Amino acid sequence: MSEEKKDNKKEEKIISDEGDVSKKESDQSEDFSVGNLDDDLFADNSSNSDLNKKEESEDLPEEIKQRLEKNKQARNKKKIIKKKKKKENVKIKSGHAYINATYNNTILSLADKNGNIISWASAGMAGFKGAKKATPYAAQIITKIATLKAKEEYGLESVKVFVSGVGTGREGAIRALNANGIEIESIKDITAVPHNGCRPKKPRRV
Repeated sequence: MSEEKKDNKKEEKIISDEGDVSKKESDQSEDFSVGNLDDDLFADNSSNSDLNKKEESEDLPEEIKQRLEKNKQARNKKKIIKKKKKKENVKIKSGHAYINATYNNTILSLADKNGNIISWASAGMAGFKGAKKATPYAAQIITKIATLKAKEEYGLESVKVFVSGVGTGREGAIRALNANGIEIESIKDITAVPHNGCRPKKPRRV
């Protein structure tokens, strides 16, 4: 009797183990099927959205379709053309020359009639240092540098001269303009004169 009971218990265990294995397999198959269903639903939704977009585009009138296509083409062209653009060679025959002559430096700026700077030069930029920056020779050199650039790039021929400051380089700059082939139409002194404004610096005791 005891042996029969043992055999019955073994059979029950085997049956229970087989039932657990079958349950696990069924659960895995259900999970797999649910995952596949989710993927299928997602794919169906994306395809439906694409179809809806196509249908919406088909519903639009032809004029709007043409405009949209033109806009796309223009955007593509802009992306290509966004790279460096070469400067257009603008010819400026007459302009203005601004000479700022101080006790320590001389600065020359050449501009068009609207005030846009074409070229400029200063004594420090030309390599002069210290007290040599305010000399008439430095003024002649900087006018040569500025006028050469303006003549080569813009074809400058004549200028109206505006002088400010009481430095020694003002006369040298004016003479150098004429010597470098630029015609002087007029000369105007625009040095600011105070109506008893700020107190001036005290004189040096040497």
